[in-house]
Amino acid sequence: MSVVDETTEAPTPETEPAPTAARRRGWLSLYAVAFALLIAAGAAIIASSLGSLRSLGLLWLSVWLSGAAIAVAVASALLPRRR
Repeated sequence: MSVVDETTEAPTPETEPAPTAARRRGWLSLYAVAFALLIAAGAAIIASSLGSLRSLGLLWLSVWLSGAAIAVAVASALLPRRR
């Protein structure tokens, strides 16, 4: 059995707070690019380790791809979405 409190009024359109226009943030497409860059960096480090780390070029490629992934992920979170 529930008790109804009749002392409080139901909100009416006049008393309801106006919805705020919150700024939408984040680009899902940029986040997907960052994820793809991270996968590529992982593939480069795996390829380098399979070659017993003989190729420093693959290690540097992994470093640069990881850095790019971080930069794109940060940009995807900070840039406002288009309307």
